[in-house]
Amino acid sequence: MNREYHKWYSPHLQRDMELLVFGHGGAPWIVFPTSMGRFYDYEDRGMIAAVAHRYEEGALQAFCVDSVDAESWYNKQVHPRDRVRRHLQYEDYLIREVIPFIRSKNTSASLGLTGCSFGGYHVVNFALRHPDLVTHAVSMGGAFDIHQFLDGYYDDNCYFNCPPDFLPNLTDDWYLSRFRTRLHIVLATGEDDVCLPENLRLARIMQAKQIPHWLDVWGDHTGHDWPWWQRMARKYFG
Repeated sequence: MNREYHKWYSPHLQRDMELLVFGHGGAPWIVFPTSMGRFYDYEDRGMIAAVAHRYEEGALQAFCVDSVDAESWYNKQVHPRDRVRRHLQYEDYLIREVIPFIRSKNTSASLGLTGCSFGGYHVVNFALRHPDLVTHAVSMGGAFDIHQFLDGYYDDNCYFNCPPDFLPNLTDDWYLSRFRTRLHIVLATGEDDVCLPENLRLARIMQAKQIPHWLDVWGDHTGHDWPWWQRMARKYFG
């Protein structure tokens, strides 16, 4: 399997950023790590190996990015206003650095996002904010409400990065038409997943907005951990 390590200085984040690439072609996917996770966690936790044949046969290509969660949402040392601003810098890094890098390696017309737990937040939030860039979004055990990180603070930047808040009020057809015709969304969770209520809540919002999506609630006591996410990877990407 093709495996590449890349590192460069990000002007948008003003620090070095690292990522791993798996596969040599096929559908490109940005992989977000879990809360404060690293770019190598997806590989270390067996998620690449779970569908290794797909990478080897050129059907799938993963771009496993690093996070700045510890500098944004989880950074209790700065004001919540600065936490969300750091997150927006991370978004700029993805749009203006990572996606052009992906396009330099892969000319597919599609672009998928996937991630587990808080990585699922990044998947859904980015896809809903940028449906012109994203065609597929697979969240596994995602959590989507960012109020817990804000210590009671709230501004427009917070609002527009909290899908359960901004999505019910969204009426702009530019977004809604792309959600309904271009974006394929999977909300995967389990009956024993601590994030099940958030997935049910977001699915209800999407249903009310007539946004096509697949709410896939796994039985068999499926919870919130890597062994279950490996099984999900085999279902959605295998």
